[in-house]
Amino acid sequence: MPTRGNRFAPLALALAALSSLAGCDGGGAVADAPLYGSSLTGEYTLSDTSGAPVSNTDFAGQYQLVYFGYTYCPNVCPFDVQRMMRGYDLFAQEHPDLAADVQPIFVSVDPERDTPAKVAEYTGAFSDRLLGLTGTPAQLEAASAAFFFTYQKVDPVVEGGDYDIQHPSIGYLVDREGQPMATIPVEQSPEAVAAELEKWVR
Repeated sequence: MPTRGNRFAPLALALAALSSLAGCDGGGAVADAPLYGSSLTGEYTLSDTSGAPVSNTDFAGQYQLVYFGYTYCPNVCPFDVQRMMRGYDLFAQEHPDLAADVQPIFVSVDPERDTPAKVAEYTGAFSDRLLGLTGTPAQLEAASAAFFFTYQKVDPVVEGGDYDIQHPSIGYLVDREGQPMATIPVEQSPEAVAAELEKWVR
């Protein structure tokens, strides 16, 4: 069963539409960032793969490139994360100083299966720069709500099989003050990701 369910498409499309409207003139003025003025707060308190607490305030002065997913995701997350990190690398090649101030983050929404060790193995397969976070169900619910990110556990089709988690395919860029500012098209291409970072990261 695919993890990107149709019921989540309106959310992803609405957020993406905000981003595209803000960038229509190609100017990319930071004051016009599409998620400014929205109800997204970008607040969270989670744990890294060593078990240490991590919150959004730990990245004050940096940008955050945030993706919610899970390591057992068979057909969406690995491709999204790969495009996100390749796009980040393309951006870093052109703007190494700015890229150093962007922290890529993978947040697992599957605490039942995604142990810290599993998340560390998963993120390490993509990049040493990718920070893996997870938390309790309550912490993850609060974190996802802060980004208007919705996910749902889906029972296995076959008895005894693995469950899936339906979720939208979307990334978020959070500014240096901790405010979500734009969505990142992780479902498109590395070049599209790099272009969006180029537009907003200053």
